[in-house]
Amino acid sequence: MKNIPDKNILLFKSCMVNVEYPGVESSTKYIFDKLGIEYAIDPKQSCCTGLGFYYDLFDQVSTSALAVRNIALARKSGHENIVTLCSTCYAILKKSINLLNSNEKARDEINGILERAGLSDMKYNEGDLSSENNVFHMVEILYSKVDEIAPLIKKDFSDIRIASHHACHYCKVYPDHAITGARNPMILDEMAKAFGGNVVDWYDFKKATCGAGFSQRFANRDLSVSATADKLLALEGEADMLLHMCPNCQMQLDRYQPVVEKEIGRKLNLVHLSVAQMAALGMGADPYKVLGIQTHSVPVEGLLKKIKDI
Repeated sequence: MKNIPDKNILLFKSCMVNVEYPGVESSTKYIFDKLGIEYAIDPKQSCCTGLGFYYDLFDQVSTSALAVRNIALARKSGHENIVTLCSTCYAILKKSINLLNSNEKARDEINGILERAGLSDMKYNEGDLSSENNVFHMVEILYSKVDEIAPLIKKDFSDIRIASHHACHYCKVYPDHAITGARNPMILDEMAKAFGGNVVDWYDFKKATCGAGFSQRFANRDLSVSATADKLLALEGEADMLLHMCPNCQMQLDRYQPVVEKEIGRKLNLVHLSVAQMAALGMGADPYKVLGIQTHSVPVEGLLKKIKDI
Protein backbone atom coordinates (compact mmCIF):
# COMPACT_ATOMS: atom_id res chain seq x y z
CA MET A 1 0.00 0.00 0.00
CA LYS A 2 1.23 3.50 -0.76
CA ASN A 3 2.46 5.74 2.04
CA ILE A 4 -0.57 7.30 3.76
CA PRO A 5 0.03 10.27 6.10
CA ASP A 6 -1.37 10.68 9.60
CA LYS A 7 -0.10 14.21 10.18
CA ASN A 8 0.34 17.52 8.37
CA ILE A 9 -3.14 17.00 6.94
CA LEU A 10 -5.39 19.74 5.57
CA LEU A 11 -8.89 18.30 5.90
CA PHE A 12 -10.41 19.73 2.74
CA LYS A 13 -13.94 20.98 3.34
CA SER A 14 -16.54 19.87 0.81
CA CYS A 15 -19.45 22.04 -0.34
CA MET A 16 -21.68 19.03 -0.80
CA VAL A 17 -20.75 17.44 2.54
CA ASN A 18 -21.36 20.68 4.41
CA VAL A 19 -24.68 21.36 2.68
CA GLU A 20 -26.10 17.84 2.44
CA TYR A 21 -24.39 15.56 4.99
CA PRO A 22 -22.35 17.58 7.51
CA GLY A 23 -22.19 14.46 9.66
CA VAL A 24 -19.63 13.02 7.24
CA GLU A 25 -17.19 15.77 8.23
CA SER A 26 -17.96 15.60 11.96
CA SER A 27 -17.65 11.80 11.84
CA THR A 28 -14.27 12.07 10.13
CA LYS A 29 -13.04 14.57 12.71
CA TYR A 30 -14.35 12.35 15.51
CA ILE A 31 -12.30 9.41 14.20
CA PHE A 32 -9.20 11.50 13.54
CA ASP A 33 -9.36 12.93 17.06
CA LYS A 34 -9.76 9.48 18.61
CA LEU A 35 -6.77 8.16 16.67
CA GLY A 36 -4.55 11.19 17.23
CA ILE A 37 -4.34 12.04 13.53
CA GLU A 38 -2.98 15.57 13.19
CA TYR A 39 -5.02 17.79 10.88
CA ALA A 40 -6.13 21.36 10.30
CA ILE A 41 -9.14 23.00 8.69
CA ASP A 42 -8.57 26.36 7.04
CA PRO A 43 -11.57 28.74 7.03
CA LYS A 44 -10.00 30.55 4.07
CA GLN A 45 -10.22 27.43 1.88
CA SER A 46 -12.52 27.79 -1.13
CA CYS A 47 -14.62 25.29 -3.08
CA CYS A 48 -12.73 23.03 -5.49
CA THR A 49 -15.21 24.17 -8.23
CA GLY A 50 -16.10 20.54 -8.98
CA LEU A 51 -19.82 21.16 -9.35
CA GLY A 52 -19.24 24.14 -11.64
CA PHE A 53 -16.50 22.34 -13.57
CA TYR A 54 -18.62 19.27 -14.31
CA TYR A 55 -21.62 21.44 -15.14
CA ASP A 56 -19.36 23.15 -17.75
CA LEU A 57 -19.63 26.47 -15.91
CA PHE A 58 -15.94 26.64 -14.89
CA ASP A 59 -13.05 26.10 -17.27
CA GLN A 60 -9.84 24.28 -16.33
CA VAL A 61 -7.83 27.49 -15.92
CA SER A 62 -10.29 28.95 -13.39
CA THR A 63 -10.47 25.64 -11.54
CA SER A 64 -6.69 25.30 -11.40
CA ALA A 65 -6.26 28.91 -10.25
CA LEU A 66 -8.51 28.20 -7.27
CA ALA A 67 -6.64 24.95 -6.69
CA VAL A 68 -3.35 26.88 -6.52
CA ARG A 69 -4.82 29.20 -3.90
CA ASN A 70 -6.00 26.22 -1.79
CA ILE A 71 -2.65 24.48 -2.25
CA ALA A 72 -0.86 27.61 -1.05
CA LEU A 73 -2.99 27.67 2.11
CA ALA A 74 -2.07 24.04 2.79
CA ARG A 75 1.64 24.60 2.23
CA LYS A 76 1.84 27.84 4.24
CA SER A 77 0.25 26.17 7.26
CA GLY A 78 2.54 23.14 7.01
CA HIS A 79 -0.38 20.86 6.10
CA GLU A 80 0.62 19.92 2.59
CA ASN A 81 -1.17 16.55 2.71
CA ILE A 82 -4.64 17.39 1.42
CA VAL A 83 -7.32 14.90 2.47
CA THR A 84 -10.69 15.25 0.78
CA LEU A 85 -14.12 14.14 1.98
CA CYS A 86 -15.42 14.07 -1.57
CA SER A 87 -14.22 12.04 -4.54
CA THR A 88 -14.82 14.98 -6.88
CA CYS A 89 -12.57 17.26 -4.80
CA TYR A 90 -10.03 14.44 -4.90
CA ALA A 91 -10.11 14.17 -8.71
CA ILE A 92 -10.20 17.94 -9.29
CA LEU A 93 -7.16 18.61 -7.11
CA LYS A 94 -5.17 15.79 -8.70
CA LYS A 95 -5.98 17.02 -12.20
CA SER A 96 -5.00 20.59 -11.35
CA ILE A 97 -1.68 19.54 -9.78
CA ASN A 98 -0.84 17.34 -12.77
CA LEU A 99 -1.56 20.24 -15.12
CA LEU A 100 0.53 22.66 -13.07
CA ASN A 101 3.48 20.26 -12.90
CA SER A 102 3.46 19.34 -16.58
CA ASN A 103 2.37 22.43 -18.52
CA GLU A 104 4.58 25.49 -18.15
CA LYS A 105 2.32 27.67 -20.30
CA ALA A 106 -0.76 26.89 -18.20
CA ARG A 107 1.24 27.36 -14.98
CA ASP A 108 2.47 30.80 -16.11
CA GLU A 109 -1.06 31.83 -17.12
CA ILE A 110 -2.49 30.76 -13.75
CA ASN A 111 0.31 32.42 -11.79
CA GLY A 112 -0.33 35.58 -13.81
CA ILE A 113 -3.98 35.51 -12.76
CA LEU A 114 -2.96 35.22 -9.12
CA GLU A 115 -0.47 38.06 -9.47
CA ARG A 116 -3.10 40.37 -10.98
CA ALA A 117 -5.41 39.45 -8.08
CA GLY A 118 -2.75 40.50 -5.59
CA LEU A 119 -1.93 36.90 -4.65
CA SER A 120 1.57 36.60 -6.08
CA ASP A 121 2.73 35.03 -2.80
CA MET A 122 0.50 32.04 -3.60
CA LYS A 123 1.86 31.24 -7.05
CA TYR A 124 2.74 27.66 -7.88
CA ASN A 125 6.19 26.35 -8.78
CA GLU A 126 6.65 23.10 -10.64
CA GLY A 127 6.76 20.21 -8.17
CA ASP A 128 5.38 22.11 -5.18
CA LEU A 129 2.99 19.19 -4.63
CA SER A 130 2.55 15.73 -6.10
CA SER A 131 -0.91 14.53 -7.11
CA GLU A 132 -0.03 11.02 -5.93
CA ASN A 133 1.84 11.82 -2.73
CA ASN A 134 -0.03 14.87 -1.43
CA VAL A 135 -3.71 14.34 -2.32
CA PHE A 136 -5.67 11.61 -0.54
CA HIS A 137 -9.25 10.58 0.02
CA MET A 138 -10.58 10.26 3.55
CA VAL A 139 -11.18 6.53 2.99
CA GLU A 140 -7.46 6.02 2.42
CA ILE A 141 -6.67 7.46 5.85
CA LEU A 142 -9.31 5.26 7.49
CA TYR A 143 -8.13 2.21 5.55
CA SER A 144 -4.54 2.77 6.67
CA LYS A 145 -5.78 2.87 10.28
CA VAL A 146 -8.26 -0.01 10.09
CA ASP A 147 -6.22 -2.12 12.52
CA GLU A 148 -6.41 0.72 15.04
CA ILE A 149 -10.11 1.39 14.48
CA ALA A 150 -11.32 -2.22 14.64
CA PRO A 151 -10.47 -2.74 18.35
CA LEU A 152 -12.35 0.49 19.17
CA ILE A 153 -15.63 -0.71 17.61
CA LYS A 154 -18.28 -0.94 20.35
CA LYS A 155 -21.26 -1.87 18.15
CA ASP A 156 -22.23 -5.26 16.75
CA PHE A 157 -22.79 -4.91 12.99
CA SER A 158 -22.97 -8.68 12.37
CA ASP A 159 -26.74 -8.64 11.72
CA ILE A 160 -26.46 -5.78 9.22
CA ARG A 161 -26.05 -6.77 5.57
CA ILE A 162 -23.76 -4.14 4.07
CA ALA A 163 -23.18 -3.43 0.39
CA SER A 164 -20.77 -0.84 -0.98
CA HIS A 165 -20.88 1.90 -3.58
CA HIS A 166 -17.43 3.03 -4.70
CA ALA A 167 -17.21 6.49 -6.23
CA CYS A 168 -16.32 6.86 -9.92
CA HIS A 169 -14.11 9.88 -9.31
CA TYR A 170 -12.01 7.86 -6.89
CA CYS A 171 -11.81 4.50 -8.66
CA LYS A 172 -11.87 5.46 -12.32
CA VAL A 173 -10.27 8.89 -12.83
CA TYR A 174 -6.87 8.01 -11.35
CA PRO A 175 -7.05 4.22 -10.96
CA ASP A 176 -3.29 3.90 -10.55
CA HIS A 177 -3.47 6.08 -7.42
CA ALA A 178 -6.48 4.35 -5.84
CA ILE A 179 -6.20 1.67 -3.15
CA THR A 180 -8.67 -0.52 -5.00
CA GLY A 181 -9.19 -1.93 -8.45
CA ALA A 182 -11.56 -0.18 -10.82
CA ARG A 183 -12.90 -3.55 -12.05
CA ASN A 184 -14.00 -4.80 -8.62
CA PRO A 185 -13.41 -2.14 -5.96
CA MET A 186 -13.27 -3.56 -2.44
CA ILE A 187 -11.85 -0.90 -0.09
CA LEU A 188 -15.25 -0.16 1.51
CA ASP A 189 -16.09 -3.87 1.72
CA GLU A 190 -12.83 -4.62 3.48
CA MET A 191 -13.37 -1.86 6.02
CA ALA A 192 -16.96 -2.95 6.68
CA LYS A 193 -15.73 -6.51 7.31
CA ALA A 194 -13.03 -5.23 9.67
CA PHE A 195 -15.71 -3.35 11.61
CA GLY A 196 -17.75 -6.55 11.97
CA GLY A 197 -20.29 -6.05 9.20
CA ASN A 198 -21.98 -8.82 7.20
CA VAL A 199 -20.73 -7.77 3.78
CA VAL A 200 -22.46 -8.34 0.43
CA ASP A 201 -19.33 -8.73 -1.69
CA TRP A 202 -21.02 -8.53 -5.09
CA TYR A 203 -24.35 -7.46 -6.55
CA ASP A 204 -25.62 -6.50 -9.98
CA PHE A 205 -24.72 -2.89 -10.81
CA LYS A 206 -22.03 -2.74 -8.09
CA LYS A 207 -19.68 -0.97 -10.52
CA ALA A 208 -22.40 1.19 -12.04
CA THR A 209 -22.66 4.93 -11.50
CA CYS A 210 -25.01 6.34 -8.87
CA GLY A 211 -26.89 8.03 -11.71
CA ALA A 212 -26.20 11.65 -10.74
CA GLY A 213 -23.94 12.62 -13.61
CA PHE A 214 -23.94 16.14 -12.20
CA SER A 215 -25.96 17.99 -14.89
CA GLN A 216 -27.66 14.74 -15.93
CA ARG A 217 -29.62 14.86 -12.68
CA PHE A 218 -31.46 17.83 -14.17
CA ALA A 219 -30.84 17.72 -17.93
CA ASN A 220 -31.83 14.06 -18.32
CA ARG A 221 -33.75 13.37 -15.13
CA ASP A 222 -35.52 10.22 -16.32
CA LEU A 223 -32.27 8.61 -17.43
CA SER A 224 -30.55 9.68 -14.22
CA VAL A 225 -33.25 8.28 -11.93
CA SER A 226 -33.40 5.09 -14.01
CA ALA A 227 -29.70 4.47 -13.36
CA THR A 228 -30.24 5.17 -9.65
CA ALA A 229 -33.19 2.77 -9.59
CA ASP A 230 -31.10 0.01 -11.21
CA LYS A 231 -28.66 0.08 -8.32
CA LEU A 232 -31.31 0.38 -5.60
CA LEU A 233 -33.46 -2.43 -7.03
CA ALA A 234 -30.43 -4.70 -7.39
CA LEU A 235 -30.06 -4.47 -3.61
CA GLU A 236 -33.72 -5.03 -2.77
CA GLY A 237 -33.84 -7.79 -0.15
CA GLU A 238 -30.06 -8.23 -0.40
CA ALA A 239 -28.73 -5.47 1.88
CA ASP A 240 -29.79 -3.31 4.80
CA MET A 241 -27.20 -0.58 4.29
CA LEU A 242 -25.32 0.90 1.35
CA LEU A 243 -21.91 2.24 2.32
CA HIS A 244 -20.65 5.39 0.59
CA MET A 245 -17.45 7.38 0.11
CA CYS A 246 -18.76 10.36 -1.88
CA PRO A 247 -21.43 12.91 -0.86
CA ASN A 248 -22.71 13.27 -4.43
CA CYS A 249 -23.35 9.52 -4.68
CA GLN A 250 -24.81 9.42 -1.19
CA MET A 251 -27.12 12.32 -2.04
CA GLN A 252 -28.27 10.73 -5.31
CA LEU A 253 -29.08 7.35 -3.78
CA ASP A 254 -30.43 8.61 -0.44
CA ARG A 255 -32.45 11.57 -1.72
CA TYR A 256 -33.86 9.75 -4.74
CA GLN A 257 -34.70 6.47 -3.01
CA PRO A 258 -38.08 7.87 -1.86
CA VAL A 259 -38.71 8.96 -5.47
CA VAL A 260 -37.98 5.45 -6.74
CA GLU A 261 -40.11 3.93 -3.96
CA LYS A 262 -43.04 6.13 -4.98
CA GLU A 263 -42.69 5.10 -8.61
CA ILE A 264 -42.55 1.34 -7.84
CA GLY A 265 -45.12 1.50 -5.04
CA ARG A 266 -43.10 -0.16 -2.26
CA LYS A 267 -40.39 0.52 0.30
CA LEU A 268 -36.84 -0.62 -0.38
CA ASN A 269 -35.63 -0.57 3.25
CA LEU A 270 -32.07 0.42 2.35
CA VAL A 271 -30.20 2.91 4.55
CA HIS A 272 -27.28 5.04 3.36
CA LEU A 273 -24.19 5.88 5.42
CA SER A 274 -20.71 7.12 4.64
CA VAL A 275 -17.95 4.77 5.76
CA ALA A 276 -16.84 7.55 8.13
CA GLN A 277 -20.32 7.60 9.67
CA MET A 278 -20.28 3.82 10.09
CA ALA A 279 -16.84 3.85 11.72
CA ALA A 280 -17.75 6.73 14.03
CA LEU A 281 -21.01 5.03 15.00
CA GLY A 282 -19.13 1.84 15.79
CA MET A 283 -16.68 3.80 17.95
CA GLY A 284 -19.54 5.22 20.00
CA ALA A 285 -20.35 8.53 18.32
CA ASP A 286 -23.79 10.07 18.84
CA PRO A 287 -26.02 9.34 15.79
CA TYR A 288 -27.44 12.87 15.76
CA LYS A 289 -24.68 15.11 17.13
CA VAL A 290 -21.84 13.45 15.22
CA LEU A 291 -23.31 11.32 12.40
CA GLY A 292 -26.04 13.86 11.62
CA ILE A 293 -28.58 11.21 10.63
CA GLN A 294 -31.34 13.83 10.84
CA THR A 295 -30.08 15.20 7.51
CA HIS A 296 -30.76 11.93 5.67
CA SER A 297 -33.83 11.40 3.48
CA VAL A 298 -34.12 7.69 4.28
CA PRO A 299 -34.58 7.36 8.07
CA VAL A 300 -31.68 5.65 9.85
CA GLU A 301 -33.41 4.98 13.17
CA GLY A 302 -34.75 1.57 12.13
CA LEU A 303 -31.24 0.39 11.33
CA LEU A 304 -29.91 1.69 14.63
CA LYS A 305 -32.41 -0.49 16.52
CA LYS A 306 -30.83 -3.57 14.92
CA ILE A 307 -27.33 -2.63 16.04
CA LYS A 308 -26.53 -3.80 19.54
CA ASP A 309 -23.66 -2.88 21.85
CA ILE A 310 -20.79 -5.34 22.00
